[in-house]
Amino acid sequence: MMTTLWLLLSFAVPLLGFYVPISCPHSKRCQRALLSNNDVSLYCNASDAQWYYYFLQDGTNWSIHPLGVSNIEAMSEGSILIRSPLPSQTGLYSCRDKKDIQVVQYEIDFQDISTLHITHRDLGQKPLQNETLSLGSKEIIFTHWEPWQDCNRCGEPGERKRLGYCYIQEPLGNSVPCLLYLGNARLWSSRMRPEMQIEACHVQCETSNTKNIAFEIAFDNFELSEESGSAWLTCFLGSIYRPIIWEADSKSLTWQGQLSGQDLSTILDPATGGRRLQVFRPAIYKCFVHQKLVARFNPRPHVGTMEVLQREKARQQREAEEAWKGKASNSRLKGLKLLLVGTMLSLLGMLLKLFCPSRSKRRKQVLLVK
Repeated sequence: MMTTLWLLLSFAVPLLGFYVPISCPHSKRCQRALLSNNDVSLYCNASDAQWYYYFLQDGTNWSIHPLGVSNIEAMSEGSILIRSPLPSQTGLYSCRDKKDIQVVQYEIDFQDISTLHITHRDLGQKPLQNETLSLGSKEIIFTHWEPWQDCNRCGEPGERKRLGYCYIQEPLGNSVPCLLYLGNARLWSSRMRPEMQIEACHVQCETSNTKNIAFEIAFDNFELSEESGSAWLTCFLGSIYRPIIWEADSKSLTWQGQLSGQDLSTILDPATGGRRLQVFRPAIYKCFVHQKLVARFNPRPHVGTMEVLQREKARQQREAEEAWKGKASNSRLKGLKLLLVGTMLSLLGMLLKLFCPSRSKRRKQVLLVK
């Protein structure tokens, strides 16, 4: 049953939309900063669409899909899905119709997720400060923040996050994502990195979210690795672009607990915004996306531990059976004793009647002798 459910889920992943859909008005050019290693789709409403790519860091000519781009897949209605995009895939993505007319063009900066700077406002941690980039015009490197995502739970304390991207502001005031601005220039700065900021939140539940259940997937055949003593769990509907929260035995796992060092039993993966969770002990783990339950995991302890527990359970069962047999044997023995005592009393009564006649009979016998 679990294997069948897993296969259905695998086929359903592209349909359920575990990626961020990016769209752009018809005949326009759109500029976006995104995070590497997190799936996205680029929308193009054109039948028989043809995509052209130009990666800035390579400085090569335009390429036609799908030549040499293994992580880009064609979708319905001409769109494309980019799985785990690389920083090196920062560049231009042009969609053209069957008449070779440009429908839309995207300028995407896939910023390196491995350099993500994480801060928590309730821990007093500060985001990166603006810096000056020495390119001759005193450009300013700053973080362009997106709006706060929704609180990851309702009716009780939760957390929310927002993403920030590296931008460069020109002296004239125009702002461009860092790698799009630099192009193929070999310039590096420790300030050129994306950010994620987190803070506590507390919101009321909506009436429609009383149950907070979208659908649940139970994985009950999970076990920890023998080598590392841990395991990675993946919340399939989750994304760094979505509010996510994990629970372990009904206890919330928070970024604040992890960043403060108070919770060391689990690790929320920063590169996925907590979509993946590393666990070190067997427990019931639940994953919520947009305040709705989407997955449940039941990790098993090490196989050796399970064998010991099974042997202990079998021993206790045998002892219980033996104790029951002993009680049953004692009950039968008591019954036999009672039966024997009753029989002896009956025989004794008969003997008394036989050898000890009544007083009236003895009187009659005396009179006859006279």
